[in-house]
Amino acid sequence: MEKRKQISVRGLAGVENVSDLKTNFNRHLHFTLVKDRNVATKRDYYFALANTVRDHLVGRWIRTQQHYYEKDPKRVYYLSLEFYMGRTLQNTMVNLALENACDEATYQLGLDMEELQDIEEDAGLGNGGLGRLAACFLDSMASLGLAAYGYGIRYEFGIFNQKIVNGWQVEEADDWLRYGNPWEKARPEYMRPVHFYGRVEHTPEGVKWVDTQVVLALPYDTPVPGYRNNVVNTMRLWSAKAPCDFNLKDFNVGGYIQAVLDRNLAENISRVLYPNDNFFEGKELRLKQEYFVVAATLQDIVRRFKSSKFGSTEVVRVDLSTLPDKVAIQLNDTHPAMAIPELMRILLDTEHQTWEKAWDIVTRTCAYTNHTVLPEALERWPIDLFQNLLPRHLEIIFEINRRHLERIANLYPGDHDRLRRMSLVEEGDQKKINMAHLCIVGSHAVNGVARIHSDIIKATLFKDFYEVDPHKFQNKTNGITPRRWLVMCNPGLAEVIAERIGEDYIRDLDQLKNLLEFVDDDSLIRDIAKIKQENKLKFSAYLEEHYKVKINPNSMFDVQVKRIHEYKRQLLNCLHIITLYNRIKKEPNKNWTPRTIMIGGKAAPGYHTAKLIIRLITAIGDIVNHDEVVGDRLKVIFLENYKVTLAEKIIPASDLSEQISTAGTEASGTGNMKFMLNGALTIGTMDGANVEMAEEAGEENLFIFGMRVDDVDAMDKSGYDAMEYYNRIPELKQAMDQIAGGYFSPDQHDLFKDIVNMLLHHDRFKVFADYEAYIKCQDKVSALYKNPKEWTKMVIHNIAGCGKFSSDRTISQYAREIWGMEPSLERIPAPDDPRQ
Repeated sequence: MEKRKQISVRGLAGVENVSDLKTNFNRHLHFTLVKDRNVATKRDYYFALANTVRDHLVGRWIRTQQHYYEKDPKRVYYLSLEFYMGRTLQNTMVNLALENACDEATYQLGLDMEELQDIEEDAGLGNGGLGRLAACFLDSMASLGLAAYGYGIRYEFGIFNQKIVNGWQVEEADDWLRYGNPWEKARPEYMRPVHFYGRVEHTPEGVKWVDTQVVLALPYDTPVPGYRNNVVNTMRLWSAKAPCDFNLKDFNVGGYIQAVLDRNLAENISRVLYPNDNFFEGKELRLKQEYFVVAATLQDIVRRFKSSKFGSTEVVRVDLSTLPDKVAIQLNDTHPAMAIPELMRILLDTEHQTWEKAWDIVTRTCAYTNHTVLPEALERWPIDLFQNLLPRHLEIIFEINRRHLERIANLYPGDHDRLRRMSLVEEGDQKKINMAHLCIVGSHAVNGVARIHSDIIKATLFKDFYEVDPHKFQNKTNGITPRRWLVMCNPGLAEVIAERIGEDYIRDLDQLKNLLEFVDDDSLIRDIAKIKQENKLKFSAYLEEHYKVKINPNSMFDVQVKRIHEYKRQLLNCLHIITLYNRIKKEPNKNWTPRTIMIGGKAAPGYHTAKLIIRLITAIGDIVNHDEVVGDRLKVIFLENYKVTLAEKIIPASDLSEQISTAGTEASGTGNMKFMLNGALTIGTMDGANVEMAEEAGEENLFIFGMRVDDVDAMDKSGYDAMEYYNRIPELKQAMDQIAGGYFSPDQHDLFKDIVNMLLHHDRFKVFADYEAYIKCQDKVSALYKNPKEWTKMVIHNIAGCGKFSSDRTISQYAREIWGMEPSLERIPAPDDPRQ
């Protein structure tokens, strides 16, 4: 009974609620079952429950849209090539306050809610931070009553499923739609044509883009409920369809079959998510995806702007000059940058605006978020690819660039080097379009995603642009939604907090600072430690079931989960594991703080070093976990197939959060915020949002180590010599010699030679430079963990400092400072309430 009596943050289980839910559940189950099949499967039960919960969304969804058409507010369109949504069922129940009632109803029907939830596939339409941020933002925009739409691609295959086979990553296709998706609704009536290829004709009547190949964009809508305010916004994802006459116009008698099969060429556009995080892959299919989502979305935006009456198709607004007053477009990184030339093309060629008028509309409508400073991640598209695929857009970009450079030349006469640096077109063996430059020139606001990151882009990456237009540059520190990342994934902790400070903090996370009153309160310290231990026991059982490893639940759970990338420095973590292992072997009778070190994350399929890092982690685990001298004082687990749903399990169970990127490389991070909110302590560098986390919780309440941005810059100038550290620090030398000599790969001594060579001779991310400081800091962590009361007090300081890191705060700032919109916590009437 304990699990089911949990409290108000999950909503009330009224008798009539439960009875209605059971009735609706049985009705849906009846319609789900095929006539000749009397026995329901678990999946049938899941679909019946999902459809029952969805019924509660639909009325609110329709009423929300009616509300927007009546009020005619400014609308924001969040354009992103990635939406990493995870599962929807439990999140919907939390936001509609249905969780307790559904739990009770399924229990009375003899079903287990957790088992049913486990049947749902993750919607893994993103790679990592950028895509998950978009998902958190949708939740906040709905919870703040903003008229907001997420627009992206309905990938048939999301981020690959990761299997570990003989220690290596193996990719499997993520066929997430295999059994259908109860949360989406196809909207064929809003299908839109998207054009590619062809040629441009300049005629007396204007410019025409002709002889194009057409692909249809079919929208699928997913409801996005706000937190208990009856607002339900829309995420619209486009799927590519070939038109009926695709390749059939000119087929000969024998070519019919082939012509029909060739339809796949068009439909491949929405087939698969590119699995790269912080890496640009200049493939034609990727540019097609980027233009496809933008072209379909802008047609939708213009249509909605013109006919702003609910259900009406008649044109209400003819003149697009007021577009920026009613529409804000936010570009989530440069992937949707084509929105700028595409909106220009619509305004010039279809709406026949003058260039000056069109450009004014575009720049006042669009805003750009930068997510990275890593040079290999910045999009630069070859001109010949553009010329072939989007010839009209290339003309428009050239004209944007001509006028832009004319302005720069007037401001800085004779400064040819500045013109070269600021051009949208990069010269070289192969001319390329710099998409970040296009975004900056075509937007009225440019923001980084943490204060330190925003400062870096002004000082380095976009310094020239900042000098010309300082007013454009802003910071919007990332946030996470407390609904999914606390109430849903850690209800025990959410309840303990609500018992002390009330439950309003869920929609106003700043109220967490009220916990500071209780920082010395023994009952809170006890409750928080107890919840953590329960979460660890639950996760230990999960690990034993899935990994067949016996876990010591009293050990410190030391966790690093994120994409595998050199800059995130999983290798620094590996060196600490080996150092700890060597110390235990040397002094087995010493009173060591036991640790279970878990590392998880996916490597891009083509990223050799990242895949080798995974192999190294699994190899270290094989040796450490089978060493009887070490026993349960040190265990190393590589968490297979890290995704949103696994994050929801592991983050509430973690004691230590590893955020150890080289200072100046991680734009923000959001995993760092999730761990902090769920009562883990952070060991980290002064990078990304760690800087602001240390400010909010007090630097003494985080384990901060290593070089700062200035130190890294100084080292770049003076030169980084890895061999100096290797020769000077005995424990580092020992660890490296073990990796190089095959200690962890006894069957293949030179297995890790590429990693060794990289670390010793061309490590961009300076792992050795931070090794000593990291090891010393980890020793402090181990010492504090032996004092549970002081540890938990530090945890309370961290939770109390989390207020700033709500995506509600982030979105409120975007709304007021970029989009010109005002957030609201007012509830709109529910479908069964009388209308105002």
